[in-house]
Amino acid sequence: MRTAWVLATFLTRVSRERCYSSHFSYEAIETQSPKITSPTCTTAASRENQMLRFWKSTFFLNASNHLEKNQEEKKKILWQLNQDQMISESRNHLENFKDMQKASPLLQQAKYKLLAGSPPQEKKLLTIGISSEQHPNGSYLLDTLRSLFQASSEHELNCIVVLVHLSDPDPEWLRRTVANISDLFKPHIEAQKLLVIHGRLGDSPLPGDRNNVSRTSRCEAHYSRQKVHYALLMNFAVNLSEYFLMMEDYVYCTSKFISTIYWALSAWKELPWAILEFSSLSLSGKVFHTSDLSRLASLFLLFHKDIPIYLFLSEFRLLLAQSVPIRFSPSVFFHIGKYPAFEGTCFPVEKEKVFGEPDNPVASVLTDMMAEMNGIPQYAYTLNKECYSTLNPVRGNYLTVILEKPQKVIRIEVLTGSDKKGLYWLRQGQVELGYDPLENSRGCTRYTLLGPLVEGNLDQRVFYEEDSVEELSCIRLLVLASQESWLLIRQIKVWTQHEEEESYYNGNSGKVGFGNGIDMADQK
Repeated sequence: MRTAWVLATFLTRVSRERCYSSHFSYEAIETQSPKITSPTCTTAASRENQMLRFWKSTFFLNASNHLEKNQEEKKKILWQLNQDQMISESRNHLENFKDMQKASPLLQQAKYKLLAGSPPQEKKLLTIGISSEQHPNGSYLLDTLRSLFQASSEHELNCIVVLVHLSDPDPEWLRRTVANISDLFKPHIEAQKLLVIHGRLGDSPLPGDRNNVSRTSRCEAHYSRQKVHYALLMNFAVNLSEYFLMMEDYVYCTSKFISTIYWALSAWKELPWAILEFSSLSLSGKVFHTSDLSRLASLFLLFHKDIPIYLFLSEFRLLLAQSVPIRFSPSVFFHIGKYPAFEGTCFPVEKEKVFGEPDNPVASVLTDMMAEMNGIPQYAYTLNKECYSTLNPVRGNYLTVILEKPQKVIRIEVLTGSDKKGLYWLRQGQVELGYDPLENSRGCTRYTLLGPLVEGNLDQRVFYEEDSVEELSCIRLLVLASQESWLLIRQIKVWTQHEEEESYYNGNSGKVGFGNGIDMADQK
């Protein structure tokens, strides 16, 4: 293996296969019923062997009968042991990964040219990174930049810098594109909010390129070019800000998207994460810590044509111990115009999931908070204008929705506070997903974190592992800090997965886990 990353990914997959293999071997041994053959002699040794075989047979038969009565429980235990083993090994792989050389020698030799603007004097909160090249159907780069700036207030723009990497080497295209950007966005360039660069690697060939150019497929060539372009972009952005937002050059931005990202980053600041997703698009809308960019850029060059970049990012997320996508709803980025014609043959067609009305399944609601104004906890879960109110919630208070039957939930929205922003909302709270329901509908035995409330609300997607045997049984809203005020839990909305949608989510979620992979037992 060429790097610690390859070893980590390989060992994780091998450990999973090893655990499954030992599972099947264990069952085969347990359910085997040895035959008892008639003895051919009556010696003491023969009788002793016969008795030994008899007792072995009796033991395995009894064990088999006992296990047949507990197959479901055993499957859950073995699955959980498998998860625990994988999590433990992933943590070890993460430590090895962090010891990797941060900057690739190829990136150390990278050369950049400033085409418009200059780097900001002070470090920003967020760099919005866009890589752009010539497209056969024309460019939407100017439309993307126009949408970005029009969707943002002056106050929001003070938190960011927009970095555009013009990656195509054609000098005429570079001259024309820079002239158009400079003409349309001159105020932003002068305010150091927009920076345009052109980067290229040194003369050293990329790994695996020697004597292998003719064997590279069309899609592999595209993967390689795309990863090199983003590697150069990320390498330049390392010291510009605290966070990095990846964006393609044909994207429409919704109004106040910077504020949406800002408040989410504030809520997640003290929690572990590798990638936060603000869109269902495969590349655009993903936010990274800039401290991770050097490693990611180096890996882009090391594995520049092995897999598409969107699958590579999933592996990168898993490597950094985030076992599930953290995706916020609704999306704040959408593609504009047509897809680049060539990319349609090398990438899956991206379709934005359109959610209908929530379909809250039958459930009971429990809370340890005192109700006011004759309210009942069920009001928080009923899909109408009723709400549940309480006074002076304290740290540790909860409101738990206990589903009548386990469900494949795909999206959860929790709203607190009145319609007038800033009144009666939960200042610090989080939503947890519960599994293994307790008897008498008293909650669940195990919870994982879905996410913290962002300005009193949460709207996130929920993902599951492809081979998971578990379904969601509880949704718990937990108070993280006491507050002396009214608290209004306005509504909890739940969307469940229907059978016809199952293939869609399995095909788009990749390797994912429960909640965001943070076991609440580890947080205490």
